[in-house]
Amino acid sequence: MKLIGICGGIGSGKSVVARVLTTLGYDVYDCDSRAKLLMNNSAEIKTQLCSLFGDDVITAEGQINKRRLSEIIFNDGEALKAVNAIVHPAVVKEIVNLSRQCGKPYFFFESALPQESGLDVVADEIWLVEAPSELRVQRVAKRSGLTNEEILQRINSQDYSRIKNDNIYHIVNDGIHSIINKIQLLTIKSNPL
Repeated sequence: MKLIGICGGIGSGKSVVARVLTTLGYDVYDCDSRAKLLMNNSAEIKTQLCSLFGDDVITAEGQINKRRLSEIIFNDGEALKAVNAIVHPAVVKEIVNLSRQCGKPYFFFESALPQESGLDVVADEIWLVEAPSELRVQRVAKRSGLTNEEILQRINSQDYSRIKNDNIYHIVNDGIHSIINKIQLLTIKSNPL
């Protein structure tokens, strides 16, 4: 079994690649949505967050108070690092456990920045989804209320040069090259018969 990370910056199309893989029958773990679920379902994570930031980060219903937590982490880089230090290990542990149990030749995870959680180190391969900046700006502008300047700031803040993995493969998602063909070539290459 190979653990393969799908990553790429905002608007690159990593979610499109993940959907194609799911359609082809592969398991794809979405790190962002699973992290949110883990935060809301793990008593240990909630206890640690309350210890750091106070009880108001949990709602009366026992869920993460997203608004309050966002206020804290978006105004304090150290607070964001602290939250990541709590949540990232839980995500990595879950990915490793699920990948061992999947019973398929591949287990994929989708992560914007796998190097921040250490997933780049545990993955057998990283598939880096890329697209021209202009196209990425157009894609993000269609689905968000962000200005072009805000989108470019986010694009420029994502650095993939720090990925620690010797097996990085590039998927160009520019609307010209076939991502389905590239995915099929990569899965065959990754597991030759």
